[in-house]
Amino acid sequence: MKEKNQERISRHGFLKRAALVSAALAVPSGGSEVFASETEQVETSDINTDVARIKGHRVLGTSKAALEVSVLGFGIMGMTYNRSQHPDKKQCIRLLHEAVERGITLFDTAIVYGPLTNENLAGEALSEFKGRINVTTKFGHEVIDGKATGRQDSRPETIRRYCEESLRRLRLDSLPMFYQHRADPDTPAEEVAATIADLIKEGKVQRWGMCEVSAETIRKAHAICPLTAIQSEYHLMHRLVEDNGVLDVCRELGIGFVPYSPLNRGFLGGCINEYTVFDVNNDNRQTLPRFQPEAMRANIRIVNVLQAFGRTRGMTSAQVALGWLLQKAPWIVAIPGTTKLSHLEENLRTLDFNMTFGEWKELEDTVAAIPVVGDRYNAEQQRQVGR
Repeated sequence: MKEKNQERISRHGFLKRAALVSAALAVPSGGSEVFASETEQVETSDINTDVARIKGHRVLGTSKAALEVSVLGFGIMGMTYNRSQHPDKKQCIRLLHEAVERGITLFDTAIVYGPLTNENLAGEALSEFKGRINVTTKFGHEVIDGKATGRQDSRPETIRRYCEESLRRLRLDSLPMFYQHRADPDTPAEEVAATIADLIKEGKVQRWGMCEVSAETIRKAHAICPLTAIQSEYHLMHRLVEDNGVLDVCRELGIGFVPYSPLNRGFLGGCINEYTVFDVNNDNRQTLPRFQPEAMRANIRIVNVLQAFGRTRGMTSAQVALGWLLQKAPWIVAIPGTTKLSHLEENLRTLDFNMTFGEWKELEDTVAAIPVVGDRYNAEQQRQVGR
């Protein structure tokens, strides 16, 4: 019986991998209801000779702030927070271990994810790989008694407390990188940077970054304590960092850039459409203007463009979206998340493809000609970015 089960699992894994190329031909159907992030059994790779593995590394930051990481990272958030259904903890741990074995060395979490549950998962799953990988986390959103208040708090004493608590949850002696998740309007960037500089001297933090801040704020903070990376949303449907000076200042100052939601919260993967039902208790997409049915109905045209581009190249729309990001600059490292081995395999296979600059430019121009319907955030969330 054990041999039969092993044979079934192996064949299932092989068929899933074989189906990835043909998946580029699939266009989402609008004829039936789809549930977001449907839970499925997380299997680990059972054929070691034919699985996707990371090829090459990239460096975020420069000098003492430099951090060498895998070309693609892994966003852990959706394993416990804001992404509808997800596998149980044991299955998530198996997938995270699989990601490590396939060469991913950058894993991203945050205090507010859960809150706290995501860091707990990361600590339990990844602390055994100390020295081999980097688990980055974020402070800034106020969390009281395990609940997010919706406010920001980056006062020096709060940063120190959050640092100690994150170290305990992640089971680490020092945080490889500590991001400010959102700017605190009541605490100057220079004061935040000075606090982080002290934590670095004390050995509790090794490097730091900021999320969704303006080019001016980046300059102010970097002058006090050199930044390793800036994390902001960036993908073919949201290219604001190209226009607001953020990518330019990162290039100028030698700061790495980490795009979060590189697949537009799964939309560019082609499996979400106007009929998708999001979990009302654990999915923030239902609150975002861009994920309302009428917006998704209009924006599916962009996914169709990615699928058409990938169809003649053996790529899925997700691989096209990730490939476009990675070719923009050698100091960009995207952090797609997933709860499925098949999607991990798909993401890592992105590195198997090489397109010319002209091909990427053609894709970029075609997508840019299609108006994006719906804002990425509601009004309250939008007020928290770009400070």
